[in-house]
Amino acid sequence: MAQKGFHSVSIAEIGAAAGITGSGIYRHFDSKSAVLVAMFDRVIDDLLRDEEHIIDTVSDLGSALERLIAGQVEFVVGERELAQVYYNEINNLPEDDRRRLRRKQRLYLEEWVHLVQELRPELTDAEARSVVHAVIGAIQSPLFHNTGLASDRLRILLAESARAILGLRSGTRGERVRG
Repeated sequence: MAQKGFHSVSIAEIGAAAGITGSGIYRHFDSKSAVLVAMFDRVIDDLLRDEEHIIDTVSDLGSALERLIAGQVEFVVGERELAQVYYNEINNLPEDDRRRLRRKQRLYLEEWVHLVQELRPELTDAEARSVVHAVIGAIQSPLFHNTGLASDRLRILLAESARAILGLRSGTRGERVRG
């Protein structure tokens, strides 16, 4: 799906990628779009679960935000094709599923906004939301072009870019960059 797009991929190709026959897909899913829904549910549920674990276990807000940045970077760099499909194909979902997944996305982003507001109290709610969307956009920016960078270097640059947008220093406890 990342290479061809949702509409151009057949059930037989999905089955082959999963190591089963195309018809075997229908033992687990009602339709091709149900495969997409299940894949997207897994993506957002994994992000939400990781986020909840970070919030529950990391007491320092700056460190928690660093871990969220690292998780989003890993999703984009480490699971690039999955991230591409998610980004490109969410509008091909049935309306109810798309709305439900968008709600989950908003829940995910709300925790980011909360942390940014705690670390940058001078920002209004609208400003904090804009900064969070800018950070996610920056992290996702290399999804559709070949950077030519090694994955480890790309991870570093994306995390540094996220921190710069947030106005935070690397490796600090939510300390603002002065300038």
